[in-house]
Amino acid sequence: MAARNVSEVTRETWMQEVFPEWGTWLNEEIDRTKVPQGKFAMWWLGNMGIWLKTDQQTNLVVDFWCGTGKKTHDKPEMSDRHQWSRLTGGRTIQPNLRTIPMVMDPFSVTALDALLVTHYHHDHIDMNVVAAILQNVKEPIPFIGPQYAVDQWVAWGVPQERCRVVRPGDVLHIKDITINVVESFDRTVLITDPVKPEDRPDDDKVPDMDKRAVNYVIETSAGTIYHGGDSHYSTYYAEHGKRFDIDVALLAYGENPISVQDKMTSVDVLRATEALGAKVLIPLHWDVWSNMLANPHEVETLWRMRRERFDYKFHPMCWMPGGKFVYPDDKGKLEYYHERGFEDRYTHPVNVPFTAFL
Repeated sequence: MAARNVSEVTRETWMQEVFPEWGTWLNEEIDRTKVPQGKFAMWWLGNMGIWLKTDQQTNLVVDFWCGTGKKTHDKPEMSDRHQWSRLTGGRTIQPNLRTIPMVMDPFSVTALDALLVTHYHHDHIDMNVVAAILQNVKEPIPFIGPQYAVDQWVAWGVPQERCRVVRPGDVLHIKDITINVVESFDRTVLITDPVKPEDRPDDDKVPDMDKRAVNYVIETSAGTIYHGGDSHYSTYYAEHGKRFDIDVALLAYGENPISVQDKMTSVDVLRATEALGAKVLIPLHWDVWSNMLANPHEVETLWRMRRERFDYKFHPMCWMPGGKFVYPDDKGKLEYYHERGFEDRYTHPVNVPFTAFL
């Protein structure tokens, strides 16, 4: 219950009244949206998280994450096994503060047909999300991911029978959606230790990527979405593009700190989209971390510089967390903006002292 007097206000009442910042606004919007025939709708949940709804009203969510980054300076140094320690030789914690609000309440999710994750980094897989699904989604929907993501779910207490281990080459059907599992190119996850210590390979051995991370090609009757997880650039995107007819590519883009190669750059995401043969590029992941913030308009600017020279058949779109994208309606949109409101203007008499006031 909301505090009605300052004497009733505590840290707990403040958190309950303010967090998550969007409340159930987005949950309600998704639940109340009826996708027309021949279309699909997506909402950006922040980072690489997307919610997909088809014209059969099937709901799929990928990399739904409701966590945070650093919240205090008083943190111990990274261990020598942390991926950033292994990559950079450093020990000082990265100052990765979460920069975007929580746009969705996982505990108000009731209608969902499957949860997919691309890999087990903890800004893609979330204990809060799986707990909320187990508690509030009545149907025993599947949790779908590579082996080490499933290991994490099971370690958290998710029933093994609810989990589906996938690897490249697998094809799954969730109602009217076909999910093609393809190779990931996430080289950072190759130096991230798995949940089970016994699965850690010797440091001079190249791990099996297929157990650690996957990408998804998600086919609907209205179009196909490519979700690249945290994949880096790879020439093998061209093979995926030859194998599938891709409409929208969701790719991880970010500004890499010195000595770190964790996200694709603006050039990389353009090259990857061209190789995939997609019609629309939507860069994601640039929004979330304070030390890796990027500007999607850089992607658009570079696209404008290169599109005539390379005869690009696609265009990028700058999205915003919590935003809605409908395909094919929005396939020509370059930039998203949230609903501005006041559509009912002048349906009732105005109430101001004089018209010139306006």
